[in-house]
Amino acid sequence: MGYRVVVVGATGNVGREMLNILAERQFPIDEIAVLASRRSLGTEVSFGDKTLKTEDLDTFDFTGWDMALFAVGSTATKEYAPKAAAAGCVVIDNSSLYRYDPEVPLIVPECNPEAVHGYSQKNIIANPNCSTAQMVVALKPLHDRAKIKRVVVSTYQSVSGSGKDAMEELWEQTKAVYNPTVDVPAKVYTKEIAFNVIPHIDVFMEDGSTKEEWKMVAETKKIVDPAIKVTATCVRVPVFVGHSESINIEFEDFLDEDEARDILRESPGIMVIDKREDGGYVTPKECVGDFATFISRVRQDSTIDNGINLWCVSDNLRKGAALNAVQIAELLGREVLKKG
Repeated sequence: MGYRVVVVGATGNVGREMLNILAERQFPIDEIAVLASRRSLGTEVSFGDKTLKTEDLDTFDFTGWDMALFAVGSTATKEYAPKAAAAGCVVIDNSSLYRYDPEVPLIVPECNPEAVHGYSQKNIIANPNCSTAQMVVALKPLHDRAKIKRVVVSTYQSVSGSGKDAMEELWEQTKAVYNPTVDVPAKVYTKEIAFNVIPHIDVFMEDGSTKEEWKMVAETKKIVDPAIKVTATCVRVPVFVGHSESINIEFEDFLDEDEARDILRESPGIMVIDKREDGGYVTPKECVGDFATFISRVRQDSTIDNGINLWCVSDNLRKGAALNAVQIAELLGREVLKKG
């Protein structure tokens, strides 16, 4: 016996990836509905060996459906997620709308699976920000061993995190570099992204940080431990898919780099590839299409008493969004609904 599942925003990058992952992981589904806005109505999307036609989100009745994976922006989520939840359909939301709501659990299954039981307060579960998701997968097992005091993280985030238009902008600007008669002005980003890096993701806040940086701070505290201090610099780079992070961790207790590496190797969702030789590390291009969060360059930080540096790479459309949402659905089914 399987579930009746809805994917909302099925024509977007994340929605399509959700469908791919549901099929790949053989999620127990009796019936599936794919929804989109009216302008995308009737668009065909793939689900395993099937082709599905999108239905109208505006008129869809969520009654009798078990769970809905939302891959639309906060505006649409604000309108439709409460309707689905009120109809008894558990919402797993990929937008930022509910992440900081104390009545909505924010879940990375490798880190805080017990939080799933808090879904019943609003019938909604939040999926974290892409940059946070991969980082906390690495932080949690280390925190359990040596207790983290402070994290300094710099991100190198791919354009797919901004959607299809951003990927197209990078492609067109890259081609234009070799054709001086063509000018492709920046539209998605504030400056040209091709052959460039932009230290600006989301809006600026009063303290000079960006909203993306604030998200990493707030979400790490909610998922792992509110006592952890986090400071982030988030940067957009000319990579199509795959986020990378340079993470410096300060612990309360000493943690040897070899033990840290062993802990990470044994932790769920992590693949350690860390050879001190040319190419003995993972780059974002190599992680595309993979479920794992990859860890490389694990080493002691000699500038502080209890410090470790590491390099973290993951497919942001997978672990950073679609995969984590499907893992939440699996957790919800296994621990709460218990059908499949």
